[in-house]
Amino acid sequence: MAMKRVANSAISALASSSTVFTRQAHASSGSKKIVGVFYKADEYASKNPNFLGCTENALGIRDWLESQGHQYIVTDDKEGPNCGCQVVDVGSFLAKFIDIHFCGFVAELEKHLPDTHVLISTPFHPAYVTAERIKKAKNLQLLLTAGIGSDHIDLSAAATAGLTVAEVTGSNVVSVAEDELMRILILLRNFLPGYHQIINGEWNVAGVSYRAYDLEGKTVGTVGCGRIGRLLLQRLKPFNCNLLYHDRLKMDPELEKQIGATFVEDVDRMLPKCDVIVINMPLTDKTRGMFDKNRIAKLKKGVMIVNNARGAIMDTQAVVDACSSGHIGGYSGDVWNPQPAPKDHPWRYMPNHAMTPHVSGTTIDAQLRYAAGTKDMLERYFKGQDFPEQNYIVKAGELAPQYR
Repeated sequence: MAMKRVANSAISALASSSTVFTRQAHASSGSKKIVGVFYKADEYASKNPNFLGCTENALGIRDWLESQGHQYIVTDDKEGPNCGCQVVDVGSFLAKFIDIHFCGFVAELEKHLPDTHVLISTPFHPAYVTAERIKKAKNLQLLLTAGIGSDHIDLSAAATAGLTVAEVTGSNVVSVAEDELMRILILLRNFLPGYHQIINGEWNVAGVSYRAYDLEGKTVGTVGCGRIGRLLLQRLKPFNCNLLYHDRLKMDPELEKQIGATFVEDVDRMLPKCDVIVINMPLTDKTRGMFDKNRIAKLKKGVMIVNNARGAIMDTQAVVDACSSGHIGGYSGDVWNPQPAPKDHPWRYMPNHAMTPHVSGTTIDAQLRYAAGTKDMLERYFKGQDFPEQNYIVKAGELAPQYR
């Protein structure tokens, strides 16, 4: 019955998609209820005064919000306490929100939705905002992502409901690009087996060097070349690689010349040429599952893949199978589907991986930037002012171009 209710709600949301019911885009006078969903830091929260991205420090805006009479609720509980129930298949429309559970647990977030005006979340511990949740949140006006990437929100449902969705564009692009470069080197140099040898009291040079390579001279292709992709290519230039990129937009010719990168319009012509592939595109209906077994089979044998974009761009089992067979020589990234990744997620146990939790964009420097950017947008919201145009993901019922 629970599954049927959610499915009916999804169908109703789709049926009304031709009409946009605009909710007030800017704050009216009076106290507002702001809910923030962040990861919990526990004993680490007090170890660095600039560690702002956790529940305990809550972007550093609690005193400011409360001094203006607003209510600020912060939680890490977006799915219900210790939920151990199984995921239920609810069809393709809701498949993107695969953390929906049907059990007796009620998430702390769920309790606050009906009277929340602003919901803040991060890509690192995303609050999945489904059409069902948007329907419950009668007072909701604004969805903010503290960071970059708002695919944890049903953007079509948000647009239909007249909600504004915005993120802190540019806040962690340097952080992610640097992390991608690190992962490329970790994979090519076969770093992790050597590290594990040392902590296990072993010493076997051959066990590392038989599959360790230089970066110089390799062909590196980025699928998606927005802010992060361009920064990565700039950082790769000194390594004397052959740099390729695919994107919906060609970069400025002068910048392209400076970087020494070559645009490839057809992604399937670029990919088989690459020794290293880096994923740098948003998760949309078009990119979901883009790297399935058929596309992976066409890649160069032993290819290295870095994905700090979104886990759902990859077919999970296809990656496992290709890493196991050696067709993928190494896979590294910090994004999973879902997040947090369950203990039995197959990527935890596949060979030749260098996976981590979702950390690339939440360095201390990035936290300072996205905390400041979130505060700036809240200030503008309270004053009835527009946000910087590049921050909008949904505005007046329209999705940003990269999500269309």
